[in-house]
Amino acid sequence: MSIKQIDLLVVGAGPAGLAAALEAKRRGLTPLVIDENPLPGGQIYRNVSASPLADPALLGDDYLYGRTLVQAFEDADIDYWPRTMVWQITQDRRVFATREGAGTWQIDAQAIVLAGGAMERPFPIPGWTLPGVMGVGAAQTLLKSAALAPRDGAVLAGCGPLLYLFAWQMLRAGVPVRAILDTTQRRAKRDALRHLGGALRAPGYLAKGLGLLRAIRAAGVEHVKDVEALRVFGNAAGDQAEAIEYRVAGQTKRIETPLVLLHQGLVPNTQITRSIGCEHVWSDAQLCWLPRTDAWGETSVLGIFVAGDGGGIAGARAAEPSGRLAALQAAHALGHIDTSRRDSTALALRRDLARHTAIRPFLDAFYRPADALRRPVDDDTVVCRCEEVTAGDVRNMAALGCVGPNQTKSFSRCGMGPCQGRLCGLTVAELLAQAHGRDVADVGYYRIRAPLKPVMLADLAMAVPAPTQPGERKEFPR
Repeated sequence: MSIKQIDLLVVGAGPAGLAAALEAKRRGLTPLVIDENPLPGGQIYRNVSASPLADPALLGDDYLYGRTLVQAFEDADIDYWPRTMVWQITQDRRVFATREGAGTWQIDAQAIVLAGGAMERPFPIPGWTLPGVMGVGAAQTLLKSAALAPRDGAVLAGCGPLLYLFAWQMLRAGVPVRAILDTTQRRAKRDALRHLGGALRAPGYLAKGLGLLRAIRAAGVEHVKDVEALRVFGNAAGDQAEAIEYRVAGQTKRIETPLVLLHQGLVPNTQITRSIGCEHVWSDAQLCWLPRTDAWGETSVLGIFVAGDGGGIAGARAAEPSGRLAALQAAHALGHIDTSRRDSTALALRRDLARHTAIRPFLDAFYRPADALRRPVDDDTVVCRCEEVTAGDVRNMAALGCVGPNQTKSFSRCGMGPCQGRLCGLTVAELLAQAHGRDVADVGYYRIRAPLKPVMLADLAMAVPAPTQPGERKEFPR
């Protein structure tokens, strides 16, 4: 196993990670950026420097904005390892990663900025595991990375800004949108009004959203509002979706479609921070767990920072000042800048961050996912896709005395599949909290252990130091 010692490691090459690396380089650090993707940009700016689309402008100006950031990163001559997967980070900042074509590496960092971003919130409805049902984010990834789009169109269902953005991008790509089934709740819209003042102070976000809705309406797309009780039906063989059913105004309706795209918001990807042992708090506003951080993004573990949506959903433009603030504090902690320089630079960054997050309370309230779409009512609905555990199974476990997600592993292997609980953790916690009449914060979350993602046995073997004496045993890193 090769060992590399550095002052700052940045995990993730999205807007937060790129901004952190650039700021660190300006402050005299020598950062290393590692990312699982082949090109920098993250999900929001995926392939922006080498788009497979004949006209990348169809994805919109916000996507093209990423070219400037990616170009600045490439011009800065920062050490960058693409196609590299981190599968363990210890509290003393030892990082174990598998790099394509270069084996297993141990990276010893004086400071780490985690910029792993967000993931789509689980959307457990009957039929969501059928072939032909996928997340809007996954469909957008196919468009950005391979110029793949559904030839015969799709039905989009759920809520949140990404739902409308991708519908607009599909239309610009010449792909039909069969319908948008909007699950945004009337009560949520009313609750959001108290945050309208802050939303109006944000730079153009409301105008962008209204523009998307006008374009969708002008294209003649059926936009059904106040939708409830979504259900996807498959064919007789059960190997392909063929229709989606929903209820609106007390009536049940059905649309024939082989492709359903679901979305009900984003949540931080906290697998890494949980595996390290960072403290987390439950956010009722965003209905998810957040790593506990200070004003610089530093977690409860010294020298480990979180920047961007991994610390709370705020969007791509907010991710940049977030990443820069984390890098500033890392540079200060490592003695590269003094307190005065750090704080004076941070003033403008905090103002920029405040501008871009001013709309967040409005969006969080407006697009708050419905309870029934987060906690399945139908007992037969699959919750844990990897181990095929249903909502009824979770309720039965609660009735038997299971009080937390970690116990469900013993009862059913729930959360022990390849995704390691990413797609079921929130749902299981909410179902248990509902069953016991407790807050989700009291129920807790899965205990995440290394490896964070599936790793080849050969890679694991390389992570154990070779014996120096006959018969000597070496332990796996802790």
